Amino acid sequence: MAVARRLLGAAVVFTVCLIPALTVDRSNFKTCDQSSFCQRQRRLQPGLSSYRAALGSAKLSSDKLEVQLIDDKNQASLLLEVYGLVGNMTRIKINEINPLKPRYEVPDVLVGTPLPTNLQVTGQDDNTLELSLGETGHKLLVTGTPFRLDILSGQDLVLSVNSRGLLHFEHLRERKDTDTEKKDVPAETDEENPEEVESDKEEESKKPEVDEPGMWDETFKTHTDSKPNGPSSVGLDFSLPGFENVYGIPEHADNMKLRTTEGTDPYRLYNLDVFQYELYNTMALYGSVPLLLAHNVKRTLGIFWLNAAETWVDISSNIAGKTLFGKMLQYMQGGGETPQTDVRWMSESGIIDVFLLLGPSPFDIFKQYASLTGTQALPPYFSLGYHQCRWNYNDEEDVRNVDAGFDEYDLPYDVIWLDIEHADGKRYFTWDPHKFPNPRDMLSGLKEKRRKMVAIVDPHIKIDSGYRVHNEIRAQNLYIKTKDGSDYEGWCWPGSAAYPDFTNPEMRKWWASMFSYDKYEGSMDNLFVWNDMNEPSVFNGPEVTMHKDALHWGGWEHRDVHNLYGLYVQRATTEGLIQRSGGKERPFVLTRAFFAGSQRYGAVWTGDNAAEWDHLKISIPMCLSLSLVGISFCGADVGGFFKSPETELLVRWYQAGAYQPFFRAHAHLDTPRREPWLHGDDNMAVIRDVLRQRYTLLPFWYTLFYKALSEGEPVMRPLWVEFPSDVSTFAMDSQYMLGSALLVRPVTEAKARGVQVYLPGDGEVWYDVHSYQRYEAPQTFYLPVTMNSIPVYQRGGSIIPRKDRPRRTSDCMQDDPFTLYVALNLQGEARGELFLDDGHSFNYEQNEFLFREFNYSQGKLTASSLDPSGVFKTPSWIERIVIIGATKPSSITLSLQGGSESSLEFEYDQSTSVITVRKPGVNIASDFTVSLR
Repeated sequence: MAVARRLLGAAVVFTVCLIPALTVDRSNFKTCDQSSFCQRQRRLQPGLSSYRAALGSAKLSSDKLEVQLIDDKNQASLLLEVYGLVGNMTRIKINEINPLKPRYEVPDVLVGTPLPTNLQVTGQDDNTLELSLGETGHKLLVTGTPFRLDILSGQDLVLSVNSRGLLHFEHLRERKDTDTEKKDVPAETDEENPEEVESDKEEESKKPEVDEPGMWDETFKTHTDSKPNGPSSVGLDFSLPGFENVYGIPEHADNMKLRTTEGTDPYRLYNLDVFQYELYNTMALYGSVPLLLAHNVKRTLGIFWLNAAETWVDISSNIAGKTLFGKMLQYMQGGGETPQTDVRWMSESGIIDVFLLLGPSPFDIFKQYASLTGTQALPPYFSLGYHQCRWNYNDEEDVRNVDAGFDEYDLPYDVIWLDIEHADGKRYFTWDPHKFPNPRDMLSGLKEKRRKMVAIVDPHIKIDSGYRVHNEIRAQNLYIKTKDGSDYEGWCWPGSAAYPDFTNPEMRKWWASMFSYDKYEGSMDNLFVWNDMNEPSVFNGPEVTMHKDALHWGGWEHRDVHNLYGLYVQRATTEGLIQRSGGKERPFVLTRAFFAGSQRYGAVWTGDNAAEWDHLKISIPMCLSLSLVGISFCGADVGGFFKSPETELLVRWYQAGAYQPFFRAHAHLDTPRREPWLHGDDNMAVIRDVLRQRYTLLPFWYTLFYKALSEGEPVMRPLWVEFPSDVSTFAMDSQYMLGSALLVRPVTEAKARGVQVYLPGDGEVWYDVHSYQRYEAPQTFYLPVTMNSIPVYQRGGSIIPRKDRPRRTSDCMQDDPFTLYVALNLQGEARGELFLDDGHSFNYEQNEFLFREFNYSQGKLTASSLDPSGVFKTPSWIERIVIIGATKPSSITLSLQGGSESSLEFEYDQSTSVITVRKPGVNIASDFTVSLR
């Protein structure tokens, strides 16, 4: 939740949001020009680097290369470390050799120490060192003066580091006398002789750095950020020859393909509570993942910048040949102009720690990044169903009435949510004694219907001597501190609040313990958790967040750890839900703030959007961007959080949301109620159909999430991931893939009578999942639409298991039968997978699961195990097989393992070329063959 508020002197007055007038107040948030370190970094122009690599200092061990970098401007030294890593990755670390104090290196994001691969020197001259990077055929060129790194694949120049000379590393130093500083600043002149200018520049480059405003303290609006350690920013550039399309670095409300930032602010990564964010700009939002992907028809690359401080990313596009780097490329490739994208990273503090993911395919990138930061946690099955939420369901009676409404109108749903008003005076881990006096009875009523509840638990703690949670955190000294050592206090929903230091393992351990049933009074095993406001949001803080000079565990400043805070909150909550079950049950935790690695702990949503068509449209590229950086469990508030959606917009948003991984409707406190039955019978019927489509596909969704867990594959993915050589897909974010089998093209325009659909793939065939109409690809066509239309296409060559008996919850469907939808390609073949377990526990880690494979070829459909180590008993059977794009057979038989054979009844629809096989009656766990003759 964002907040509308006024600060009057020392008092805080919370005001009612005026929904029609909402807009982001840009003055609350910094631009690059208002961020002194961004301004200093960006002021450095491309040119010859002031750094040289002292190749004579090079030390090569079995796992890394060490070289000193000499800054001729400041006569200071850095240590460059280069690691070749297993899996076609390279790690580059740059740090001061002898800093005044240790610089922050991000912990807890990497899932382990990346495995090194041997580096070998394969060539050397006076100014160049050549190394092989493992067994992938890649080579690394280290140029001494000016310092530059180049990575080659064969004769192709893949990527270059510091080719534009923008490496800038601000050394920690003692503060100088202010008057002396001013004397060191060179005077400016209006007219210069060009030769003198070059000479002066050369002399200027040799002068030491001088202090300037913003280095030791910085004021933004009424807040002054003290910097006792002075300037400490780091910056580095990367050049990508042959790449025009770059993606990632969420979270921004922008297109999937990143724009160039020449003439605008860089993309900002700094977790912030942005009150109704604007669209199509580079402003920071709630979360940050510093991973950028680049793609062309030949390869995919990734740059993972492991830094948790405020970070800005500049993107520019040049034509190769205008730079030294471009000339080198032209020489190697025999001339010709080649597009080039240049990316520049700038962080306020920490060190340079960057992983170069060399692909070469998109799926290689996903595996490489997953090997570093982990894969998406396997969610409990119920969480893939529909979630009903608003700020706030008023009381227990309101919850019962809404729950009953879904049953009355035959609408499936799994989870009802409670926002901040459910707690006693916004004291988290409590219940309002008047509105929610019997939470266990309420939860028991939901449990009887096999439903769940999610309640919000935010990380700001009301300062109240009668509040047990506050007293225990304070008694254990686990709050974040001010620069003076007192507990940091700010204003948030409860009023005056303190902020637990989740960077401290003891704080996380204590927080996790609070979710035990005896401590979280009124909780049950069907109560799950929502972490909001965890950027952290501080209403009266700079940029609505915490002062950077606040102090965390270990003496680190908040500026060093800011973007990690939300990850730590979600991690502690997730660990608490696991612990309360004795380690047996999978948790569900939704977070607003996130960082690299957050995928290991649950789900993310796109924050406080608005009931506007453009917000519906932007939800697609926002989730695609998150999926590309490992966070597959993503969705947007259906209907829009702010404002009241017109009925057409609400229906279209349900249709889009049903085909996004996290499917939740949510609404602001001041908006009219919008439960599905409040919009007329016709619209409710459309929404009912949408919900049922979601529930029939739950086995498909669950299998995709298992692939995300096991392989790092994104659930929701851009078309170019599946069709990497199709340039027409590279900037396309109005439609997308779910796995490799379904293409979704939501209707996101008001009063739309039709949409343009592009079906990719040379020699591919697609089928409309509703009508079975067949389309050969590639082609673009205009599809007429009505309010009932959800354009979804199954790819020829795929098999999708569905459960076509939607009930009131996913749990009620657990033992229901399956229908296999077999969509044939032009070769008459198809393949699909199904993952199945109990849907809620970690027993799959003890091999209690089924991972099935279905293959159709030469008129035979076979079922077998993809992982014979998995064993799971289920009564679910196959009640139908639908074969799309087939010719009529004369007979169909079923053969089971062991030799028994029986004839099957079937129907053939000539108009759609669809065979429907009735009641094969075989258990989903059985190996079998269905033969068409």
